[in-house]
Amino acid sequence: MIQFKKFTLSNGLRLIVHEDPSTPMAVVDVLYDVGAKDENPEKTGFAHLFEHLMFGGSVNIPVYDEPLQLAGGENNAYTTNDFTNYYCQLPAENLETAFWLESDRMLSLAFSKKSLDVQRKVVCEEFKEHYINKPYGDVWFKMRELAYTTHPYRWQTIGKELSHIQHAQIEDVKNFFYKHYRPVNAILVVAGNVQADRVLELAEKWFGSIESGEKYNRQLPQEPAQNAARFLETKSKVPLNALYKCWHIYPRLDQRYYIADLITDILGGGGSSRLYQSLVKEKQLFSNIDCSHFGTNDAGLLTIEGKLVKGVDMKEAEKAVEEELAKIREEGVEEKELQKVKNKTESMIAFEDMSLMNRANSLAIYELLGDAGLMNTELEKYNAVTAKSIQDESRIIFDEKNSNTLYYYSDN
Repeated sequence: MIQFKKFTLSNGLRLIVHEDPSTPMAVVDVLYDVGAKDENPEKTGFAHLFEHLMFGGSVNIPVYDEPLQLAGGENNAYTTNDFTNYYCQLPAENLETAFWLESDRMLSLAFSKKSLDVQRKVVCEEFKEHYINKPYGDVWFKMRELAYTTHPYRWQTIGKELSHIQHAQIEDVKNFFYKHYRPVNAILVVAGNVQADRVLELAEKWFGSIESGEKYNRQLPQEPAQNAARFLETKSKVPLNALYKCWHIYPRLDQRYYIADLITDILGGGGSSRLYQSLVKEKQLFSNIDCSHFGTNDAGLLTIEGKLVKGVDMKEAEKAVEEELAKIREEGVEEKELQKVKNKTESMIAFEDMSLMNRANSLAIYELLGDAGLMNTELEKYNAVTAKSIQDESRIIFDEKNSNTLYYYSDN
């Protein structure tokens, strides 16, 4: 059970404190309720661009990294379709340095043309390196566009196309910042060798006077139910043919989300999983195959992806995948197999909670979902999944009408 205390400042900033005297360190995690799904479809990639801009100097502090390093700290950030998270870890005695740095970023970025030019160039290079020039780099651009017709999950966090970032103007950047990066849209988690009273004092001192901003009212277009199979094939200079299949699943807070999560483990969670045992080891149709899901807050995708062994026919490979899906739909799972993936999930949760950084991050994410305390009830939700619910949901998810298939051919 992860213990924490929760406060809300007068400007709407939510503060969560998790005391852990067993470590000399402290973690400061600031989560902003803005992700790629909140972007204008004509100006995508902004949430991720901001992840870079936030390190390019704030109104009173020209360089973020140097003071933190002098205080013995390290930091990083990441962007998803649902939120943006900034975190740093430093010796607990230097905690106030992190408050000074994070509050100045929340107060205002420096908004210099130079910083925008530098970070825009960095992001454009990242786009080219990971998504244009890398083998299979364009897969999720194609697959998201295929699977989503309406919801903004149809583009990735890097953006829909390179030109959106290339043409980002300082005015666009300012507007995005003052709309989303406000105390009322932020969650501050402080964890480690800290005392809640002292943390609240520091939060009031450094964040309390920042204008709250306007609460962002998210009204996203909802994805309609898919009622016909979708198919795409593409060719590129990649080493092996690959098969990608996706099906729509459930939002993060839906109990069926946990069922879908366990289904991915049964099918594709490592070397003992069904797909690996059958299609890689026994039939030798794939050199590797995985089953996973996107873990998104809104209704996401469950995916199976595999690289084919050279010379294997794509349709034969897909038929073999379909046979495995038919088995789980028709025969279900035995209690022993289900218990094995539940045990694995329990170990993973326990392992993640060992890290102070992970605990802080999880508290922020669960608070965004509605209540930080949800992190203490996750395991119960997995344990409530039955063999019958696995079979029932497999029949619903792996319906042909709910499928999106991409044949990715090598033209080498």
